[in-house]
Amino acid sequence: MSEDIGIDLGTATIIAYSKGKGVVLREPTVVSINKDTNEVIAYGKEAHKMLGRNPSNIEVIKPLKDGVISNLTVTSKMLKYFIKKIMGKKLLAPRLMICVPSQVTEVEKKAVIDVANSVGAKKVYLIEEPIAAAIGAGIDISKPSGNLVIDIGGGTTDIAVISICGAVVSTSIKTAGNKFDEAIIKYVKKKYKTLIGERTAEEIKKAVGCVYPKNIKNKDEEYNENSDKIENSTITVRGRSVETGLPIQIELNDQEMLKVLLPDAIKIVEAVKATIEKAPPELIEDISEKGIYMTGGGSLLYGIDRLLQESTGIKVMIAQDAVSCVAIGTGKALDNLAVLENKLKK
Repeated sequence: MSEDIGIDLGTATIIAYSKGKGVVLREPTVVSINKDTNEVIAYGKEAHKMLGRNPSNIEVIKPLKDGVISNLTVTSKMLKYFIKKIMGKKLLAPRLMICVPSQVTEVEKKAVIDVANSVGAKKVYLIEEPIAAAIGAGIDISKPSGNLVIDIGGGTTDIAVISICGAVVSTSIKTAGNKFDEAIIKYVKKKYKTLIGERTAEEIKKAVGCVYPKNIKNKDEEYNENSDKIENSTITVRGRSVETGLPIQIELNDQEMLKVLLPDAIKIVEAVKATIEKAPPELIEDISEKGIYMTGGGSLLYGIDRLLQESTGIKVMIAQDAVSCVAIGTGKALDNLAVLENKLKK
């Protein structure tokens, strides 16, 4: 019997779920290549360590951009490596379920299928990210009832109103985790005349990033004795001075990051509101009662749930394992092929 593997082939991270084992792989979607020999030096975590530290003869590549494959050859090698790592010495070809953005084109869909076939998959299925996220979050999407799911990944934010195992209305925008990182890099360069890399930007985002003021509490929120520390959170990072070319140390705080990250967060909020407006009234009623579900690493950005709740007037919940939801749902979808078969992109 072949092994079933669900793969969240994300712009920033690749996560794999194996039936009976759970999440079996979580690696950065990064590959490093020796430009002189065109040979791959490292994949995933090892390649990610080289970002910003690589010599001129080594190229560090992110083979996916905005949720889709931008480098077919490198993606094929990467996927082959990771599937072999998951499978070990097993000889049977796996069935693969791979998630794709909700607004994927036929060309982009074919690229994913070609890559999956190139690694020797027995059968390949594609599933839209919000549907996989909903399944991974434990939502029963089989009933004729509306569920609004938002998956904020690295390259795309996918939004869908789901009912009876399908997306009734869906939207995919290229404003997600990477855009927040880019905004931080641009801000630091402009304000502090300092150059920082992607890894440092991500550290800043995780430490002090926010899209809602940290000193504003919910009505039902108890007093937090550490609130002063939370409200004035700062991080010290090193970069390179644009003016001198020498190392420089700067300090950033959450209030700065609020101004930097809020514009992109509002784009996500507007996309959610536009999706809700397109949905049938009956499903909107369901969503108002049940609330909005958020998944993906981007949903962990401080305050994005509160910003969305305040803007829509609908309760917002972040899934328990937000980062792995899509991969888990992708894997579990293979157990429900009979129900999902007609809804999946094959």
